Amino acid sequence: MPPFLLKALSPLSRGRRGRPGFTLLEFLMVLALIGVLLAIALPAYGSYKERMKVSDAIRDIGLIAAKLSLYGMENRGYPDTLARIGWTQPDPWGNPYQYLSMEGATVGEKRKDRSLHPLNSDFDLYSMGPDGRSVPPLTAKASQDDIIRANDGAFIGKASDY
Repeated sequence: MPPFLLKALSPLSRGRRGRPGFTLLEFLMVLALIGVLLAIALPAYGSYKERMKVSDAIRDIGLIAAKLSLYGMENRGYPDTLARIGWTQPDPWGNPYQYLSMEGATVGEKRKDRSLHPLNSDFDLYSMGPDGRSVPPLTAKASQDDIIRANDGAFIGKASDY
């Protein structure tokens, strides 16, 4: 290339004249890099938030179960509602915790495992999970994301893990 053409195409001859700053291409590359980083970070953050909600529900169910057990020992039976033990807080997804005392419950009301055996002999306690839906057998799709208490409190976790 002739020297005059090289000088005309150099960054200093195109109006920059030694001023600091970014070219449009550099700016677009930075924007693209930020976009790639966000595309990686946002799904990871979303799954982190969901795991924290599951952990909160597990903690709450353990606390509610302890209060119910204490109530059961003091009163020789479990309450009709969670309000009787002073629990009115919703689950992490904004839905009420589901509770059923086994005293007087029908077979159809009780939560059931894969073999269709009741999960608990004392009381059922669970969160309907992120979708806010649930049906008694754990094998149903609507119940897979529920956070449950099973084996009379020996298991508290996601229904899909039980």
